[in-house]
Amino acid sequence: MAQHKISPGQQVAVIWDNHSSPEALQNLVQNIQATVGAEGHVSVENLNQLLQSCHRESRFDMVLSGLVPGSLTVHDAEILAEIARIVKPGGRVLLKEVVTAETGNNSRLKAITKLPAALTLSGLVEVKELQKEPLTSEQTQAIQKRLGSQCHELFFVEIEGKKPNFEVGSSSQLRLSFVKKAIPSEKRAVDPSAAKLWTLSANDTDDKDLDLLDSDELLDSEDLKKPDPASLKALSCKESGKRKACKNCTCGLAEELEKENEKKNNLEPKSACGNCYLGDAFRCASCPYAGMPAFKPGEKILLNDNNLHDA
Repeated sequence: MAQHKISPGQQVAVIWDNHSSPEALQNLVQNIQATVGAEGHVSVENLNQLLQSCHRESRFDMVLSGLVPGSLTVHDAEILAEIARIVKPGGRVLLKEVVTAETGNNSRLKAITKLPAALTLSGLVEVKELQKEPLTSEQTQAIQKRLGSQCHELFFVEIEGKKPNFEVGSSSQLRLSFVKKAIPSEKRAVDPSAAKLWTLSANDTDDKDLDLLDSDELLDSEDLKKPDPASLKALSCKESGKRKACKNCTCGLAEELEKENEKKNNLEPKSACGNCYLGDAFRCASCPYAGMPAFKPGEKILLNDNNLHDA
């Protein structure tokens, strides 16, 4: 089969649909078998049963679909993906499909401009159109009846694609070189003119030839006045006017306030239960207010002379 570029010893898959005649399918298979010879093999698969077939991955050198005379084949995305799966890396795919020249239609037919993109999305590369011919009126009516399409401008397009030279999901180790570049032992020669620009001699620092500015001349009379020591002293906590010691108090206010707090805590007994002001009926056994009358919270208790003597 010189027209399909089939070589002896190849594994070829022929996909046919129900519109092709058995005689035409048989003649095509016999011609391909005669080309591949005894070392090759031809497998025949129906388009509707391709997804249920048990073909292993990367089995065929070439896949022919829709090339049986009388075929009206339409390849959907699943069929194209399955064809790309069963073909070997580097293998060829040759398809013949019915397409329409009308764009934006809602039928199952692909637009003639979108067919190459469909093959590319299925995983094929080097996709190119080989031949295009219009359908006869009988073939157009058959397609319209089969798909329920109202497209009238239909074509047969023969298109070819190739599977990349690697398996899907394959990986390869990257060879990266991290060898450090050798540093030359010899120093680069310095341009004498450039070196002269960055070289100082003893004459370059001669004060007679340089106009230097005296730093003392930059100070005025206000800068030369000594500051008052009292103005440099930080205010103590007491002098600040706030009855609160600062964080690093050194004037003694922190100790004074601490003593006042201790004296206040010692004068005012603390209640453990919080019910001391309600009276003895609510007080605990160790209450410091035991025997005293009830009072309001925060109120200072004053006892007259009658309360100080036993009844």
